[in-house]
Amino acid sequence: MILVTGAAGALGKLIAERLADRDDTVLGTRDPRQSPGVLPVRRIDFDDRSTLSSGFDGVDVLVLISAGYGEDDTVIARHGAAIDAAEKAGVGHVVYTSLTADGDHLPYALPHRWTERRLRESTMGWTILRNGLYAELLAGLAAPSAEGRITAPLGEGRLAAVARADLADAAVRVAVGAPAHAGRVHELVGEQAIGGADLARAHGPHITYEPETLGEARARIAASGAEPFQVPMLVGTYSAIAAGFMSRTGGDLRRLLGREPRSPLAAALA
Repeated sequence: MILVTGAAGALGKLIAERLADRDDTVLGTRDPRQSPGVLPVRRIDFDDRSTLSSGFDGVDVLVLISAGYGEDDTVIARHGAAIDAAEKAGVGHVVYTSLTADGDHLPYALPHRWTERRLRESTMGWTILRNGLYAELLAGLAAPSAEGRITAPLGEGRLAAVARADLADAAVRVAVGAPAHAGRVHELVGEQAIGGADLARAHGPHITYEPETLGEARARIAASGAEPFQVPMLVGTYSAIAAGFMSRTGGDLRRLLGREPRSPLAAALA
């Protein structure tokens, strides 16, 4: 049996859609009412350990989608609880959606690296998918204003962005063929690095790119009503892209998909 956690999230929904025709797949979510499709659903809430004690029963392959919404200690506690419960339930293999190696410069890298280490120390088989940042995320970080301006502190930096749908396709390929990927780390970044100016051109001649400073971005995000932990996360993402740490392309995506990856610009505009 394959169990996909975080099935109500954006990536989880895409993975669930791709597994919808299988009779050996179950979805896990903290709110089963939000579950997509017609697959069986279990309540899996990383913050409620009572849902984990039996939630992983009978599971052969666990697709552990990062529960990254929170402070580092919160995320580590969630992932630790899930892995502990999976071990006790006898899960055979965990496929974990981690963060690209170049993401070590990002403020939210630590829980990912902690989880990778915990999986390596576990009694289960594992595969780590080091996902690049979504093209859809960059679209949100550098969205045009009503006046036709993209204002973001990206400088001349570029991101090896990857379409979320490609990461879902890769996760499914690994999940259904888990033994062949045991003990492997797949680096899943895009093949094209894009920045603010590229996004502006893709939107059309009526859109301009006007970089702002990190300080200006920090004040704007803080005033938007963002959670306190989100402010450094978003500013740090801008900073790492602007400094050129997130532009390296290549990796294992094309080989794992068996085809050319989707255009990150098309994904961003969509």
